[in-house]
Amino acid sequence: MLNSNPFPQRTISKQAWLIALLLVLTLVMAACGGGAEPATDAPADAPAAEAPAAEATEAPAEEAAAEAPAEEERLGSTLIGEIEGPDIITDESAFPTSFSEAPMLAEMVAAGDLPPVEDRLPVPSDLLVIQPVHEIGKYGGTWRRGFTGPGDGQNGHRVAGGDRLVFWDAANFPEVVPNLAKGWEINEDSTEITILLREGAKWSDGTPFTANDILFWFEHMYMNEDLVPVRSPFFNVDGGATLEMVDDYAVKFTFPAPNSLFLEVLGSSVNVFGGQAIFGNTGMGGFAPAHYLQQFHPAFVDQEELDALVAEEGFDNWVNLFKDKNTWQRNPDLPVVTPWKTINPITTDNWVLERNPYYFGVDTEGNQLPYIDRISMTLAENLEVLNLRAIAGEFDYQSRHISLANLPVLIENAETGNYTVSLDPAQHGADGAFQWNLSYEADPEISQWIKNVDFRRALSLAVDRDKINEIIFLGIGVPGSAVVAESSIFNPGAEYRTLWANFDPDMANQMLDDLGLTERDNDGYRLRTDNGERLIIELPTIPAFIQFTQLAELVKEDWANVGIFANVVESERSLVETRRAANELQTFVWQNDGTDELFLYPFHALPVNDTSGTGPAYGVWYSTGGAAGIEPTDPNVLKVLDLFSQGLAATPEERVTIGQEIWSIITDDVWTMGTVGQSGAFMGVRVVKNNMGNIPSRQFNIQAGQTPNISRPSTFFFTDAGE
Repeated sequence: MLNSNPFPQRTISKQAWLIALLLVLTLVMAACGGGAEPATDAPADAPAAEAPAAEATEAPAEEAAAEAPAEEERLGSTLIGEIEGPDIITDESAFPTSFSEAPMLAEMVAAGDLPPVEDRLPVPSDLLVIQPVHEIGKYGGTWRRGFTGPGDGQNGHRVAGGDRLVFWDAANFPEVVPNLAKGWEINEDSTEITILLREGAKWSDGTPFTANDILFWFEHMYMNEDLVPVRSPFFNVDGGATLEMVDDYAVKFTFPAPNSLFLEVLGSSVNVFGGQAIFGNTGMGGFAPAHYLQQFHPAFVDQEELDALVAEEGFDNWVNLFKDKNTWQRNPDLPVVTPWKTINPITTDNWVLERNPYYFGVDTEGNQLPYIDRISMTLAENLEVLNLRAIAGEFDYQSRHISLANLPVLIENAETGNYTVSLDPAQHGADGAFQWNLSYEADPEISQWIKNVDFRRALSLAVDRDKINEIIFLGIGVPGSAVVAESSIFNPGAEYRTLWANFDPDMANQMLDDLGLTERDNDGYRLRTDNGERLIIELPTIPAFIQFTQLAELVKEDWANVGIFANVVESERSLVETRRAANELQTFVWQNDGTDELFLYPFHALPVNDTSGTGPAYGVWYSTGGAAGIEPTDPNVLKVLDLFSQGLAATPEERVTIGQEIWSIITDDVWTMGTVGQSGAFMGVRVVKNNMGNIPSRQFNIQAGQTPNISRPSTFFFTDAGE
């Protein structure tokens, strides 16, 4: 049946409540099977001063690798397919010469409200031509999804965004293919990269997209210190990088040294060039609609007139007004180049996006994309409600926020809900990661312990990862450190998976004693060395993606057995991220997604900006060239940041060696305490209705590719559309 209602009902059916009961019973049984006691704010049984510990399970890395099951065996071959994706056709001789459009657009053309499709597309030689992964699709329908509120912008970016100049090949990562740009030219030493744009490509309001839109972004946004106070190390203008307009359809980036990474940067979700949809609200993105945004910029509007507009719109300054107007998910008036554009904003209970009539992509038969008319995302009060709706078959395609813990119930109800469940594991090492804030200073006593490598190592040894794998990750994941998967070229060696990641509470206890943390209170918890009060580590959690709070409670239990008290505090995501940027967190409990491409998305491993959990104040120091933030004193932190800078300018071969060295240092020093990884828990549990076509059997699940955007959702379609 065609899903044509853009505003579906948000009620939960009686069937869904029955499923909820089944879910609760399943999770209770799973928890009982895992042998864990219910977690509470205080331990049910106080830890003894010398708590007995299970035997350490150490084994040579070679033996462990030999015994480890293959990925398909470990995760279940029925849920993991072969990676595949659509192809980008670059041979002009294979381009279509006649074009079709969606019926809803044809009606607008007939009514005189739109130009003919040929006039809305780029010139024939500059088309983006996509060969769908399976078949030519059908027009029509509404793609139903769930989202969790105004902070969940990536929910839309990942399916309806993808407006980067170049992009990743869905089936041949890390190959780069054309997208908004039709091609590129790179000089012999990779110091000059010229990007060639599509002549005739247009914004969603019909205005031509040209090099002027890139130059406007560069000169009036990126180089404006009010809009972008801290520029990106990926495009370091202070270090000599420049951008110039060659002509209306070409821009040239120039660097003082070879930059073989830059093309990959353009295709990734790094903030500087990730696209207007995902980063326009911060002044980043790489381009912007000059014809629209000039009316909100003091370089183009009289200051008195602009001040009046700021007051009228309810903002305190022009910068916040400008950023709001350039926020893809909030402003329906904003011209875009994405396949769909917002018509009902994310600030409502139903975020709706509708096809962009000027989208520059077609399939191999000349059908303008996207196939699906609109995307409708209904607000879920919490993750439990969102998962219940998925279980009940109320979503057409959802992987974001689908809990791995619900996998048994999802499979149980797949036939009834007429959907298929798939797993898309990623290469990052920790789906449950505890990122230590190495720049934390608010509490000097806690700061000294966080910065002590043996303290971090001891607490890592205290964690029973096998238990966490069974309870949180259903035994699907790979227990161990936060190091990238062994299948990654940046992995420094199989032995790093278990480095400081074996369960050895006896050694953990001894190491903590050796540090001088020998005094305990009556409940067996270790005391601070400055005032004799209980030493408490705060674990802030966010209700998103996986059961981070339950994960933290399990770690809390393990740490209690070595005398360390953890205070688990669940908060709303934006609050935690604000505290992180302010350097107030002791740890950041999240995953280290994206770190499988360390030089493209380092933020969950290295302190390179204020979003880095491993040291946001160090990140500010690094990203500002020492002008702000806190300068690290740890030689290894300085060494790693220097290595990262070297890696950005290195050859691909050199970058691999540098990446391996970085991973060896930060894994040995436990900058992030990993628990379990490679489970598919982050964006990898996929629930898709059986009437959706061109869905890949398996997707390359990676932050840099903004999965599923790497699979070109503009080619997804409903097989029963139009019937």
